[in-house]
Order: sequence, then C-alpha cells, then structure tokens
Amino acid sequence: MSGFEGLRVLALESRRGTELGKLIQTYNGVATIAPSMREVPRESNQEALAFSKTLLAGEFDIVVFLTGVGARALQAVVETVHKREDYVAALKRIPVVARGPKPVAALREIGVVPMLVAPEPNTWHELLQALQEADTAGTGLRLQGARVAVQEYGVSNPELIAGMEKLGAKVTRVPVYQWALPEDLSPLRDAIRSLAKGDFDVVLFTTAVQVIHLFQIAAEMSLEEELKLGLSRAVIASIGPTTSEELDRHGIRADLEPSHPKMGFLVKETAEAAPELLRRKRERTASAG
Repeated sequence: MSGFEGLRVLALESRRGTELGKLIQTYNGVATIAPSMREVPRESNQEALAFSKTLLAGEFDIVVFLTGVGARALQAVVETVHKREDYVAALKRIPVVARGPKPVAALREIGVVPMLVAPEPNTWHELLQALQEADTAGTGLRLQGARVAVQEYGVSNPELIAGMEKLGAKVTRVPVYQWALPEDLSPLRDAIRSLAKGDFDVVLFTTAVQVIHLFQIAAEMSLEEELKLGLSRAVIASIGPTTSEELDRHGIRADLEPSHPKMGFLVKETAEAAPELLRRKRERTASAG
C-alpha cells in the first residue's frame, strides 16, 4: 500500500497503542506512539454507591450509560454491596439509554436491553437529540421532571448535562473512573518537543482526553505555543466530533474525521488523504510566508 507514503505519524493512544502502531505501519507510515493517558479507578466510589442505593430504592426514572468500560466498572462497584439480580431488576424497571454500541454490549451481558441508543457517531450531540425526539414522540421516555442518572467517563460533559436539564431533567452525575496522566511521561514529553520542532507530518487523536493531556504537559514545559505551531503544520486527524471540539478549544482545527468513529477507519482514511492534505497545507504556509 502507498498510504502514508512514509510520512511520520504520531499517535497518543495508550491502551491500544501497539495495535495502532502496527496499523500505521501497514499503511506505510513511520509510527511513533506516545501514551498520553491511563485509565484508573476513582479513589472513592461514593458516587457509584450512592447511585446504587438510590436506584434500588426506585428513585431514578432513567439511567444513561455513556461507555462500555464505565458500565462494567459501575456494575462491579454496585456488586460490592448489592446482588447482581437486584441491580439488573432495578434497571429493567425503568428506561435505560446507551450512547453507543459499547455500553449496549456491556448491558446485554447482564440481560439489560436499552430502550434508546444514540445513532452514529454516538457523541453527546446524537444522544441529546435522540433523547429529545423520544421525549416528544410519546415513547414513555419523558425528560420533564425525570430523575436521570448519567454514568460518566473520564471528564464530565457539561454540554450534555446542561442539554438534559434544559429539557427538564433532574440530572445526577455518576462518575465511575477517571483518566490520569501516564506514570512515565517521557514519551509524551519527547513527542511534544518533536512536534514543536516540526518533526511529525501527521497526528492522530482518538479521544478528547489526549488533547487535554497533550496541552497540559506542553504548558508545564512552556512549549504550548510551539506545540500549536507544530500541530498547525501537520495533518490533524480526529476520531470524531467530541475530540474535534476539544482541539477547537485549543485553537487547532482537525483536517479530517473518519466516516466511522473507529480506529481502523481513522488510520485507513487518514493514510489515503494525508499526503495530499499535507502538500496543500505546506503550499498555503509557503505562500503565506
């Protein structure tokens, strides 16, 4: 495959970094993997335990699951104090909503079928729209005055919460786990220095947290402006709208989003488009200079 045509590709993936690196190489890219995050359980599970108590008491009207990992983590916490069958029975008594296929799979493992699933690309935008449409369609999923629990992942999503509250819901956040910086920051720091020098042609972002952590460490290194300049010279590929929004917040525009928010599509479609995108970018930079 011609693909990346030997371009230097940076990815900030952690959990699936090895897999992503091999994919980049398959499409003739020179891969650098700099892990930018690690998933850790919350030091305190008080929110999750409070959720389980309230759920089993019948005091939630709707539960929204945002991630598969979070759904399973929440279940594990609940099962430290309650029987699984009681938890499952409580969920089956009320409408359950899933953001996408991963929480759907996690819920089906315990016999719970969501009433509503957000369509692709499974961001908070589609989830909120689906909730709004269900609310007005007489499906039995009514947000006005409803007590809604939202299983959160990594960082909170204030736009989703605000949107649900605007529709009349009383929202309880249930954070189950959080994203921390890697224990070894040297690969990420090296990547920032290389970006600042313009040593990468393509950068792949697979989650918004990668963007947050990249800029956090760059700021600590006093290289934030140099990082922005380096990113502006490279082709920026984002897994989807949520990640692209986080890039926008830092003044960086994504050049490409894949047709489906999956890693394989991201690499394949970026490989196909990157050489031409990079050529155009460099031409614009040269003419501006």
